[in-house]
Amino acid sequence: MQVTTTWQGKRFFQAAGPSGYTVNMDATPQWGGEGHGASPVEVLLASLAGCIGIDVTMILDNFLSSIDKIEIVTNGVRKEEPPKGFASIELIFKVDGDIPDYRIWKAIELGTMKYCSVSDSLNAVITHRLILNGVEVFK
Repeated sequence: MQVTTTWQGKRFFQAAGPSGYTVNMDATPQWGGEGHGASPVEVLLASLAGCIGIDVTMILDNFLSSIDKIEIVTNGVRKEEPPKGFASIELIFKVDGDIPDYRIWKAIELGTMKYCSVSDSLNAVITHRLILNGVEVFK
């Protein structure tokens, strides 16, 4: 999968992937942003919750008619020192409906540990390449 993220000026970036949808990301005014989008760390937490949420609904597909509401509140605690990544992330699933808790717990566990590519990617190896004025530059 490829996502292209393009600078739009100042701290504003716009990302687009195979789905055709765009995601706007901007820094907060404190860091020179102008409010054109969510911060990248907000998008990361939303991506995690969305990925696990989609997996949970797929696993519980036969029981969705018994569920009235699923809300996922994601709390990320960031490290004190730069780069200030997340030290811990908690997802709180608020579910209303006529469904036993053990089914939801099983779906959450499967979604998180087996199916969610975003949670799995949080441990990915990250590499970089530089192409400057059309020419790849090696370090």
